[in-house]
Amino acid sequence: MAASRLLVAISARALASTDEALTLPQLRALVVVDTCGPVKLAALAATLKVNSSTALRMVERLESAHLIDRKTNPDNRREVILRLTPAGRDLVARVLAHRRTEIRTLVEQLPAEARAALVPALRALTEAAHIAVDPFDEMRRLGGLIDDPLNPAPPEPPRGGRRRAKDTTV
Repeated sequence: MAASRLLVAISARALASTDEALTLPQLRALVVVDTCGPVKLAALAATLKVNSSTALRMVERLESAHLIDRKTNPDNRREVILRLTPAGRDLVARVLAHRRTEIRTLVEQLPAEARAALVPALRALTEAAHIAVDPFDEMRRLGGLIDDPLNPAPPEPPRGGRRRAKDTTV
């Protein structure tokens, strides 16, 4: 529990460092869209494990803060497609960079043998919890990872043959 509280506190401090009036759940939504975007609203709600109306209210707040762009899918007018605005991408990058820096500082304070044991222990914990290492697995399962119908230019192909996983922990 102490480690969990530490990681939440680090995320909260990273978010507070931006001078943005966002909650941790809103940050989590931005990170999901940044990692997997563009995504369908229904897939975002399922990934966040909230109902669609809760996700919609969150998206409306993020849209009014100019962090998320919400458009109707021209191929299916019942679907709403979400992607980050440049300001949203910048915010996520700043928060994650701050969080990585703080975690790096803490890890560097550990003795070498504790640092060496940390990565395998965290991998084992993640596997025991059955958390997908690939952040796109859940979006693929939900059918929420889509080509961007709002951008006619083909996406830049991922390096190494697949999209690079980003830091998705919040």
